[in-house]
Amino acid sequence: MKLPVVYVDNHVLVVDKPAGMLSQEDRTKDEDVLSIAKQWVKIEYEKPGAVYLGLVHRLDRPASGLMVLARTSKSAARLSEQFKNRTVTKTYLALVEGAPVKGDVYEDWLQKWDETVRVVDANKKGAKLAKLTILDVRKIGNYSLVRIELATGRAHQIRVQLAARKFPIVGDFRYGSRTHHPGKNLALHAGMLRIEHPTKKETMVFTSEVPDAWPAEAREYASQMLSKS
Repeated sequence: MKLPVVYVDNHVLVVDKPAGMLSQEDRTKDEDVLSIAKQWVKIEYEKPGAVYLGLVHRLDRPASGLMVLARTSKSAARLSEQFKNRTVTKTYLALVEGAPVKGDVYEDWLQKWDETVRVVDANKKGAKLAKLTILDVRKIGNYSLVRIELATGRAHQIRVQLAARKFPIVGDFRYGSRTHHPGKNLALHAGMLRIEHPTKKETMVFTSEVPDAWPAEAREYASQMLSKS
């Protein structure tokens, strides 16, 4: 299985999505998290029929990191409610061009436009508020490793909000990066996820190290940042 399992019980499956893998099947029919995870559950638990897994959130294909899947419809509803109500804590690590400022809070209104997302005026039809906080910054040569906490979960949010301030994520040519990242992916990683277990009501915290494709110095400091999460 090309999808590392971080945690599993009768209600929840947490996996570490590789960069370049789809969250859910699309027209390309390329490998996707949901299909692979269903196959893993089917084999691991010797399920004779169809396997249920609920997709309660997504990661962009070129990004990597933690995803939680629901193993029952009840868990799916409860986890989806957490994401909707923004009670889930999501911390990302990104290697960016330039030097963001630690402690800055970004608030923008975003609108999807074809395959991209752009910053628009608040009164623009269809605009949605996006908010994030720069928790930590470590300068690495001409780049910066940043730890980010999301307050909202808009499509391409981190990518667009950083790029709007001239800090594009390494490898994100769609939003202005001039730097290649291995595999045509992004140096963007969902490194920490905090949820409430859908049935036990206990707080659960999961962490994931950045991929080996990242520069060694970035991996070292990323590990230190994750320890603060």
